[in-house]
Amino acid sequence: MAPSMTGLQLTAASRRDSADEEEGLLSSYDRDNPSNLRRIQVNVTGMTCAACSNSVESALNGLNGVVKASVALLQNKADVTFDPALLQDEDIANAIEDAGFEAEIINEPSVSCSKPRAMLIGQFTIGGMTCAACVNSVEGILKKLPGVKKAIVALATSLGEVEYDSTVISKDDIINSIEDAGFEASFVQSNEQDKLVLGVTGITSEIDVQMLEGVLCNLNGVRQFNYDRRAKELEIHFDTELLGSRTLVDGIESGSHGKLQFFVKNPYTRMASKDLEESLNMFRLFTASLFLSVPVILMRILCPRIPLLYSLLLWRCGPFQMGDWLKWGLVTVIQFVIGKRFYVAAWRALRNGSTNMDVLVALGTSASYFYSVCALLYGAITGFWSPTYFETSAMLITFVLFGKYLESLAKGKTSDAIKKLVELAPATALLLVKDKGGKVEGEREIDALLIQPGDILKVLPGTKIPADGLVVWGSSYVNESMVTGEAAPVLKEASLPVIGGTINLHGLLHVQANKVGSNTILNQIISLVETAQMSKAPIQKFADFIASIFVPAVVTLASFTLLGWYLAGILGAYPKEWLPENGNYFVFSLMFAISVVVIACPCALGLATPTAVMVATGVGANNGVLIKGGDALERAQKIRYVIFDKTGTLTQGKATVTTAKVFSGMDRGEFLALVASAEASSEHPLAKAILEYARHFHDFDEPNTTKNAQTCKLESKSFGWLLDASDFSALPGQGVQCFIGGKKILVGNRKLMIENWITIPVHVENFVVELEESAKTGILVAYDNDLIGVLGVADPLKREAAVVVEGLMKMGVNPVMVTGDNWRTARAVAKEVGITDVRAEVMPAGKADVVRSLQKGGNVVAMVGDGINDSPALAAADVGMAIGAGTDIAIEAADYVLMRSSLEDVITAIDLSRKTFSRIRLNYFFAMAYNVIAIPVAAGALFPWLKLTLPPWVAGACMAFSSVSVVCSSLLLRRYKKPRLTTILEITIE
Repeated sequence: MAPSMTGLQLTAASRRDSADEEEGLLSSYDRDNPSNLRRIQVNVTGMTCAACSNSVESALNGLNGVVKASVALLQNKADVTFDPALLQDEDIANAIEDAGFEAEIINEPSVSCSKPRAMLIGQFTIGGMTCAACVNSVEGILKKLPGVKKAIVALATSLGEVEYDSTVISKDDIINSIEDAGFEASFVQSNEQDKLVLGVTGITSEIDVQMLEGVLCNLNGVRQFNYDRRAKELEIHFDTELLGSRTLVDGIESGSHGKLQFFVKNPYTRMASKDLEESLNMFRLFTASLFLSVPVILMRILCPRIPLLYSLLLWRCGPFQMGDWLKWGLVTVIQFVIGKRFYVAAWRALRNGSTNMDVLVALGTSASYFYSVCALLYGAITGFWSPTYFETSAMLITFVLFGKYLESLAKGKTSDAIKKLVELAPATALLLVKDKGGKVEGEREIDALLIQPGDILKVLPGTKIPADGLVVWGSSYVNESMVTGEAAPVLKEASLPVIGGTINLHGLLHVQANKVGSNTILNQIISLVETAQMSKAPIQKFADFIASIFVPAVVTLASFTLLGWYLAGILGAYPKEWLPENGNYFVFSLMFAISVVVIACPCALGLATPTAVMVATGVGANNGVLIKGGDALERAQKIRYVIFDKTGTLTQGKATVTTAKVFSGMDRGEFLALVASAEASSEHPLAKAILEYARHFHDFDEPNTTKNAQTCKLESKSFGWLLDASDFSALPGQGVQCFIGGKKILVGNRKLMIENWITIPVHVENFVVELEESAKTGILVAYDNDLIGVLGVADPLKREAAVVVEGLMKMGVNPVMVTGDNWRTARAVAKEVGITDVRAEVMPAGKADVVRSLQKGGNVVAMVGDGINDSPALAAADVGMAIGAGTDIAIEAADYVLMRSSLEDVITAIDLSRKTFSRIRLNYFFAMAYNVIAIPVAAGALFPWLKLTLPPWVAGACMAFSSVSVVCSSLLLRRYKKPRLTTILEITIE
């Protein structure tokens, strides 16, 4: 049976500073006087340069009532904040038109009267990034913005994660900053719990918009809202104490008398659609470029072999031949219409003080294009016709676009893990509607994203459970493999927890939702995977550094190549027979230089790490191992020591009391009542075992034959026989103490007794030693300064513990067991699993001190634990691995979450990390070796001996496929199979 997932609470990257969630992203008004100001955006047509945008900005700022105006040249937009008492929208549009431009108002935010404040973590899609240099450029821009605390940009996902103070900067300001740098940007989502994005249908006129505003303003609990007319999206910021998401939507729909309909917008669905849109756009550009390039290539290769066609191409039309006109016309469209994106991207990179792949492509294609144009003009003037290279420019752009299309497809594959997880989420739910008396009066189908805590949901056989919750009625088997990885169905009945997205197989269930939205386990898994894919492994800093200097170095090398071959030709260092027909030394040198510029693109280098990390995190999630980042992957592949907590990690954590011996004249029931009362406030697994043992004793001691079994079970769980305990305190590494009936009671080990001056008789000591030598824990109990009894507790080992320990040693990893249990019990357990290195958990630092001692000498240490007391050690370790069924704090402190609560996944985590970084190193080898080999060939290093050249269009093809080869190399990780223990241990079954 799959392990219990009770209490599982996944959180995002543990080392991130927490953000206050009361801030809204919908700040669409001036912060100094939000109640009186409005903000609009205007489309401005006709701007061609910075002088134009300055003119528009000056015209707007000169208006009486305008508080702030900014103009984005590349986006042809103006953003204006103004006082509506002094200005109207038409006045702003007229001012722009009076300045000589066309204006169209495109957005009119609507707001409430409240001002949210907090630090937010927002996600933005960023389009137009082509290599690591682009990533560095965008990150640099974001980090310089006022109010931005942290910014991470991922090339493979085209996502940026920004932590910012929205009292200083809004999401629109961030988007505008990215767009001003020449990239495309749009907001995806934030970490807010009190914001809802709704799609709206039914708005047909301005009256409908005003009605919507009126309904929202009169709805108690709505803090702020913004309606985007173009996207038909409504963003609402609301008070979660007054409104739930469904209550909010129902209130708006009823206020509009059913005219307006709303549906929740899933941010992940929008991201997926953007990925598809990018791939389709690349495909359109590639096919258009290919369609226009084919005639150019045919005119060069095929037409000279067909006399009739060739004679038409040689027909002179004006100063040029018809073939020259056709080539020029077709390639001009390819160069400046289809290839416009390369010029735009190159310009924005240079404007931001950086260089990237687009700079190289723009340089290479422009050189061949403008040389060809100049050659034609020179021939028309002088009569000396040099060869043209229009086809080089056309084929270069075509191959680059083909490479970008394949790259977009491959990168889309790397995000399949998140897409698959999103698909697991149920779309709708059946809500049981109750009257005021609590009686079910019907059911209603609702959007699963509108479920609220406390809702009772009806789950039919064969459908997905809509949210995390508890079964309140019914019995069925549930497939939880999407979370636990275990295929065996799990029995669910009243009072047992269920996980949203898992599949109800057979019976009918009524489930009470207790975790919804971002709090569900599925959404937290998605968040963890997404955060991991956004993170950067330290090894990527190497690629970022190389990318930052690579392009200038390549341009310099190309310049020297051009100059070297040209001067060598003039000085007679090589014969004229090497020159192309009707060519000259400059043309001959230029082709080598263009090839160098084109082939030396650093794209493959920038994709080597992020694509591999993305695939690895997705593969890990599919195998029940959640990885919190690329840095965790890099550390895990170097692990030399793995520290295991004993209780709940190596053992099942389901301790049972096997012996209860009283050494005083006290009644057995009274003894157990005292011990259970003292342990009732402890969260330690041993305490729970003692409490359960005492409960069973009292159930059998006081049976109730007049009530059915279910009633007895419920009454026994109330533990009404427990005694009142006061001044309870847990003493880590020793036990617990409290006062019952005014007398002090101690429950714990020898150290607790000795420090409280409790005498342990010889016969009691011998009994405890006997327990410990049989791998049981002896718990001493003292009451009113007298030792009154001993409990023997056994916690069975996990069935895979011994095999996993042996497997780790086969992998070159040293297992260590740390426990606060007594030494005899610890050694007995260690011997049973095959661990020779046993460390005592010495307080106050405990396991964390053991971690630090092993880290001396540069050893990479992993800690595997599940309890609150393991959290300091999980945080101190180089790699923390939390058992999925463990506590929230342990999971938050860890770098890996083992969802199946199986120790086998420790081996999976280490093995996956090693294979991932082997793949990353292989990617870097391919990328670097490609450049090391290809650049000298492109520069003509082999030409004097082998007459081997790399034409620019061939160089473009090689450059395009280099990036794709690296991404596809990373995609091979998707074929990863977790290691079988029988393989690791080389066990042969006859």
